[in-house]
Amino acid sequence: MTSSLTTTRVSAFARLGAVAAAATLALAGCASPAPAPATSSAPAGESVSISDAWVKSADSGMSAAFGTLHNDSTADITIVSAETPASSMIELHETVANDAGEMVMKQKDGGFVIPAGGEFPLEPGANHIMLMDLSAPLKAGEDTTFTLTFSDGSTYDFTAPVKDYSGANENYEGGDMDMDMDMSPTPTPSH
Repeated sequence: MTSSLTTTRVSAFARLGAVAAAATLALAGCASPAPAPATSSAPAGESVSISDAWVKSADSGMSAAFGTLHNDSTADITIVSAETPASSMIELHETVANDAGEMVMKQKDGGFVIPAGGEFPLEPGANHIMLMDLSAPLKAGEDTTFTLTFSDGSTYDFTAPVKDYSGANENYEGGDMDMDMDMSPTPTPSH
């Protein structure tokens, strides 16, 4: 009788195990598939912001825009161009020493790279957005809009107030233009 009882118990355990396995498979079939990993990140224009933006007032000719660009993403972001209705020609500029050792501004090859999770300052005497052919005078107290375009094709719009500032005058070397814009390295724009 023990052997018949043992066989019945083993058979019952085997059936119970088979039922449990079948239930597990049935429940697994009802589960949602795991989400696919993200294949792309957010557009650069959604990760960039600017603080302390301002534009130098000017009656004609050239001006420049300044501020601090912020990148909230985990990847470097490259600005490749800028637009504003205030100027028909805009360049992304850096200030460097020329062969004679003079500090001059020139177009920044490759654009501005804002580091991942970091900042990129736009300042007189350093990197800045150069407005090269003003459409109309930029008067202190007015605002000017800008659109930045990134290497991924996305854009970011911002508005900057125009301020009087006696600096931001330095030499420009590039193409056939030679303009005087003295860029003092320590700006104190008036409000």
